[in-house]
Amino acid sequence: MRKFGLIGFPLGHSFSKIFFNNKFKEEGIEDASFELFPIENIHLFPQLIKNDSSLEGLAVTKPYKESVMPYLSEIDDAATQIKAVNCIVIDKGNLIGHNTDVIGFELSFLPLLKSHHQKALILGTGGASKGVQYVLRKIGMDFLLVSRPTSNQKGDIVYGSINNAMMNEYTVIINATSSGMSPEENDCPEIPYECLGPQHLLYDLIYKPAETLFMKRGSANGATVKNGHEMFLIQAEANWKYWNKLIK
Repeated sequence: MRKFGLIGFPLGHSFSKIFFNNKFKEEGIEDASFELFPIENIHLFPQLIKNDSSLEGLAVTKPYKESVMPYLSEIDDAATQIKAVNCIVIDKGNLIGHNTDVIGFELSFLPLLKSHHQKALILGTGGASKGVQYVLRKIGMDFLLVSRPTSNQKGDIVYGSINNAMMNEYTVIINATSSGMSPEENDCPEIPYECLGPQHLLYDLIYKPAETLFMKRGSANGATVKNGHEMFLIQAEANWKYWNKLIK
């Protein structure tokens, strides 16, 4: 039996196991399974690999997209530039890191852009944010990173400095934090929502709940909103292709 899985902590929000096991059933893939591995510390990762020789691939979610990298044998160019990995191929003892978040984000984000979407605020500076930064640099969109004053990874600005003039200039706002993720549905990033309008695009990498408070407050002020569900589906399929060596 081929085995795949997801590492992270906690994993109560994850849709990955349901997605892959449904995929296996629908496509008649009878020799594969997908499990959740909620490891409390990244130092437990080598033991996980050692204990289960049947593992062929792992997806990686918060908070280990960056901290897993020193444990890998090889990291592809994109993931090296991004400094975050969300897909690991296990091949004859070698652990090869990739980043498919960028594939999912780019393909789900680009169709939403209009001519006035020239600048973006990226909320958060962690592993998910780094994939977003990579895509925005690739397409030539200017952006600022927004972080909390207490964050270990400082952004360009802090939440309290976002004003009306900035909101008018930065018409794309991307939530790359966990604020609003289930079970914390009543949370949202602290931005001046009253300054939003129809010219704004709000993209939330979160897909559970389907409509976060960030999206609700944006929509209430006329902004275009999108969650991370399509991004998840695209990156999950890209993971599967890597695990089956359909992408080199």
